[in-house]
Amino acid sequence: MIIGSNLPNIPWQERPEGCSDIVWRYSENPIIGRHAIPSANSVFNSAVIPKDGAFVGVFRSDSRAMEQQLFLGKSNDAVNWDIEHDPLPLFNEDGSPAGTARGYDPRVCRIEDRYYVTWCTPFEVTNAPTIGVAYSYDFKTFYRLPNAFLPFNRNGVMFPRKINGKYMMLSRPSDNGHTPFGDMFLSESPDMVHWGCHHHVMSAGGWAWTKIGAGPIPIEIDEGWLLFFHGVGTTCNGMMYSVGAAILDKDEPWKVKYRCKPFLLHPETMYECVGDVPNVCFPCATLTDAATGRIAIYYGAADTVVAMAFAKEDELVRYIKDNAL
Repeated sequence: MIIGSNLPNIPWQERPEGCSDIVWRYSENPIIGRHAIPSANSVFNSAVIPKDGAFVGVFRSDSRAMEQQLFLGKSNDAVNWDIEHDPLPLFNEDGSPAGTARGYDPRVCRIEDRYYVTWCTPFEVTNAPTIGVAYSYDFKTFYRLPNAFLPFNRNGVMFPRKINGKYMMLSRPSDNGHTPFGDMFLSESPDMVHWGCHHHVMSAGGWAWTKIGAGPIPIEIDEGWLLFFHGVGTTCNGMMYSVGAAILDKDEPWKVKYRCKPFLLHPETMYECVGDVPNVCFPCATLTDAATGRIAIYYGAADTVVAMAFAKEDELVRYIKDNAL
């Protein structure tokens, strides 16, 4: 059972006849093309969230100058998106301008009265990758907080509520390049500024033998936290990014209760296998409906476009447990 809000207007498409996949693709993929923003070379690895009966999103776009920036978007149905043409402006908490959101792979998480955006951002002066953090009450003004960690780090993913009185964030320590390694860790904070009490969560292995990283915001279920993640295997032809899942302990989420041995989604279609970076399925967001257990998964495909897939919570949890490592 999903613990959360009902979302009757969740985008949804039933599993195709004859399909036995536990996660299945939307037949109209990709839902966002590479030129959805006039300046864009690509739009991918983006985050969406429901708000006031509609949907908002923070989208990664690499420009034709290959500048990596974030853009705000809105939608009535979570499929057809109106994305702003100017990068997302940021402000310091005193109201002074803090530039625009530079970087990539955003996630959006609602905690209590505000929406937090985390993304991979260049650290001051060095331009080394770390986790940027900003928050908004209304998706109109975004206030930037100090970067969560020292370089080098990526894939900062918040939990949607405090656990034992602390904010929790998953991340993947890395290096300054296209990291050829990486395990998943969890850090705690009393105030969204000071992060510590770091815990190891999962190591790379199996089909994800090179590295792993948290994907969408964890989904609270009766058995713990349902976590989608990306895993990478390196072949003679480069890296392959696939989607996996695990169930974490509810009160100590650095403890893995079940980790699914098979991947759930693997690059197979033309839009996943052909693009700026071939062979990539990179999940960044989900929408969930507690009443029906429906889950819509948003993922970047081939580092070029945004695609969507679907799953049912009860089937997925059963599959993870039946196929656990």
